[in-house]
Amino acid sequence: MNKQEEQTLRDNIRHLIKFVKTKKKLTENQFRESLKVLAKLELFQLLAEAETGGVEPAPNKSTGINVLEDLLKKIVPVLQTDYKSLTTSAEQRQSFRAHIINAIVTTLTPVEVNNAAALQGRGANLSEEEVEEEVNIQIGDDGSGDDEKFIDIRTDAEIAAEEEEEQTDPIDEFGLEGQDETGRNMAYNTFKKIETSIIDSYELLSNPEDQELFYDYLIANAKLYFDKFEDELSMTPEEPTNQAYDMAKSEEPAAGVEAEEEMEIEL
Repeated sequence: MNKQEEQTLRDNIRHLIKFVKTKKKLTENQFRESLKVLAKLELFQLLAEAETGGVEPAPNKSTGINVLEDLLKKIVPVLQTDYKSLTTSAEQRQSFRAHIINAIVTTLTPVEVNNAAALQGRGANLSEEEVEEEVNIQIGDDGSGDDEKFIDIRTDAEIAAEEEEEQTDPIDEFGLEGQDETGRNMAYNTFKKIETSIIDSYELLSNPEDQELFYDYLIANAKLYFDKFEDELSMTPEEPTNQAYDMAKSEEPAAGVEAEEEMEIEL
């Protein structure tokens, strides 16, 4: 705010104070509220002048928030389209929402683990279980290579059968117990569309503070956008009407009765 704008704001406040003192019609609370409204109006005016003047909005101070903003522009339209297609029941949409949020958490958690292990060389590419396994091997392995001497006597059919038993449906792994399956299935397909974008955006950040802000605000914004989508779905605007239509509509049953009576007379 420059000196001229500040002086304008002070003059407006001064005039308001003078008005209150002379008229004595406003209570103390009303006076305070009036000051707040005036200050907001001045702020909105300054913002409008800045926008019309072609001034670009300043970026956020956090790189993590800037990266997240770009990501949201990509994934929110996808989430909106798929979420709003679930119109059979609210349970389907609630399931969709829960699965998407859970998928974001479970997807970014291993990324955080790998980033934390980046300074430990090979550990950067390992999950928590793999890192622990490697440590145990380094402590207890005598280097004899016993695994290479193992002779597998199973038949090909037995191996295939065991591998098939070990395999699980990825949708089942993705699912949450007690949630609607239609919402789960839709969420599974939706998350496959946005998963790569989420991981790529997060991996751009190496600063722990940026990573934390990105993670926290991504979860919060996902929930807020789902709230917004649900509000938009619940809004069912009434069809405009007028008096002529209402009168004509109210006369329709009577006209129908008269027509039936005329038909009976003719018969």
